[in-house]
Amino acid sequence: MKFKKTLKNFLFLTLLFSTGYSVYNFITAPSGGALHIKSDYLLMTLQCVLGLLLMTVPSIIEKRLSLNIPNKMTVIYFVFLYCAIYLGEVRNFYYIIPYWDSFLHCLSGAMLGFLGFLIVRLFNESEKVSVRLSPLFLAVFAFCFSLALGTLWEIYEFTGDFVFGLNMQKYRTAEGVLLLGRAALSDTMKDMIVDAIGALVISVFGYFFIKKRS
Repeated sequence: MKFKKTLKNFLFLTLLFSTGYSVYNFITAPSGGALHIKSDYLLMTLQCVLGLLLMTVPSIIEKRLSLNIPNKMTVIYFVFLYCAIYLGEVRNFYYIIPYWDSFLHCLSGAMLGFLGFLIVRLFNESEKVSVRLSPLFLAVFAFCFSLALGTLWEIYEFTGDFVFGLNMQKYRTAEGVLLLGRAALSDTMKDMIVDAIGALVISVFGYFFIKKRS
């Protein structure tokens, strides 16, 4: 619990300073440039602000749904936000380190699948709900729940790219070259595929775990 609070404070300060850094560079950056154009700094700002909002999700879920999220799961979630937003966007790891984006999407798929298990488990153990769901249904729900939220994320990326001219779907290289055809779609499809892999792994594991316990 102490480590979780320390990590949360560290992540909050990191994203807060990164927001100020990206806003300053967005204002002062020229309209053109090879590595960082204004749209890149706008994307960085939006992602940092979104990260600050997403930090509150675990506590909101615990309070609104009376759901106890394990501390280890919350720590992994904060580490994920740090890797995805600060290292990925601010430190440019998405371009520097190969498969960085794929690794994070696979991890997010697994985490969302785990969250799906927790939510259904809440209803399964509730005295107000008389229906008891089978381990197979729990696994299928967790898998679909993870894919649904992953799809919403891709819609968010597409909307941001379309409205603000960002590059969340990586249809443009770091040098500013536009990708065409299958190459322009490959990032979105790759993200959805690795989301599905992460969700499938946690769903299969959860199925056998729950079946063994029951």
